[in-house]
Amino acid sequence: MLNNSKIAKRMRRLTILLSLLMSVVLAATQIPAATSSTTAKPNIVIILADDLGYGDVQCLNPERGKIKTPCLDTLASQGMTFTDAHSGSSVCTPTRYGLLTGRYAWRSRLQSGVLAGYVPPLIAADRLTVPGLLKQNGYHTAIIGKWHLGFTIEGADKKGGGKGKGEGAPMGAITHDGPVTRGFDEFFGFHHARMMKSVFENDRVTQIIKPVDMLPALVKRSTAHITERARAGQPFFVYLPLSSPHAPIVPSKEWQGKSGLGDYGDFVMETDWAVGEVLAAIDKADIAGNTLVVATSDNGCSPTAAKVEKLEAQGHFPSAQLRGYKADIWDGGHRIPFIVRWPGHVKAGSTCDQLICLTDLMATCADLLGTKLPDKAGEDSVSILPALLGKAKQPLHEAVVHHSIAGKFSIRQGPWKLESCAGSGGWGKPKDAQATKQGLPAVQLYNLADDLAEQHNLEASHAEIVKELTALLERYVADGRSTPGPKQKNDVPVDLRKSKAEEVVPEQ
Repeated sequence: MLNNSKIAKRMRRLTILLSLLMSVVLAATQIPAATSSTTAKPNIVIILADDLGYGDVQCLNPERGKIKTPCLDTLASQGMTFTDAHSGSSVCTPTRYGLLTGRYAWRSRLQSGVLAGYVPPLIAADRLTVPGLLKQNGYHTAIIGKWHLGFTIEGADKKGGGKGKGEGAPMGAITHDGPVTRGFDEFFGFHHARMMKSVFENDRVTQIIKPVDMLPALVKRSTAHITERARAGQPFFVYLPLSSPHAPIVPSKEWQGKSGLGDYGDFVMETDWAVGEVLAAIDKADIAGNTLVVATSDNGCSPTAAKVEKLEAQGHFPSAQLRGYKADIWDGGHRIPFIVRWPGHVKAGSTCDQLICLTDLMATCADLLGTKLPDKAGEDSVSILPALLGKAKQPLHEAVVHHSIAGKFSIRQGPWKLESCAGSGGWGKPKDAQATKQGLPAVQLYNLADDLAEQHNLEASHAEIVKELTALLERYVADGRSTPGPKQKNDVPVDLRKSKAEEVVPEQ
């Protein structure tokens, strides 16, 4: 017979075994921590530099770039660099429209140029935006920086800005159709570069500052905001469209002379610093693992503002090996830096050669959330999440459409790029009228796999490709979308060939 001591020992052993068995069962039925974190809604931070050329980032242009960008280079080592990323336009307003709506801006009333002054919003009040989508899914949304998508001001017709003239709105001026009516919970920033002195907080002007103080102010506000939202525990979206290195080129005192290449080089270095400060705030708040960060630009470098001839003489080429600059239909106008960090999900130090566009943010956010976009939203947006996760086996886009400052089109499919103009479509030489006088063909066709610099026009020898790409572009226009789904309407008739001469409007 067992004595009480032996019975007690066996009972303890049985209890231990049962406890271990229960642990195994629980472990098998619970989601591991690593898997659980992938299903959580990530914070999303989009840093949009203004007029930062593809070749201005050192790691993207090691042979022909002379400006140091240690923060962007570090970001690239921590995440994925896209080498074939593009803005939908080679100038400001239309790119921002596409980024926030997932729709090409040439479907709107803006057929060329950019918005000037305080004018009615380009984004319709009933159109779903990226912040609107995220807000519907529990996110707090904020824009800190440059808007340039239009809003009206009470009394602006009397005190500056009503028709694109004047320096901005006065203290206390109010808008009733600004960013907080287009999906954002908060707005801190300015409308556009010529009206940078008027600083808005949500719906009114609360400060008048000097342009040189704007970038530091945006950095201070964004880092404080990230710290605050991290403590709140709610997923957040921060859209940070910087004021730099767009003109006025005004590097802060501590950055003046740092590059050895003049004010533009200094301002690019300060822009790089701004990116580093935002990343540091994310890291300090201990939310890096659940925060998807994108650092990119709205278009190529502005040749006049940056004084590119002088930069190139010093060995720095803001467009790297690409032809053209901001405003042009050539790739230097719209191929942009695009670097993504999302630790644990996006492979560190990786590169991706998928053709993507800034319009893709909308569909990517929907994919992250596991939600379907309405038929009347994101008509030109494709999710790049498969590429970010290293799962993309086929091209994500059937084709991507680009637009120049003069409203000239190009369409890119695989290595082939068709341009519907004889010249640059923008500020570059030859301009379209000059090219026509020189007897150059009315369209340009390039194979970028063999001719990245767009030097050899193949339209005469590849008429079938010109025909196919023209038909595809015409279909995209007629269907009101470039992605699968029901046909939609463009806001205005779209003239693909721009039969009437378009004024090349200088950007604001």
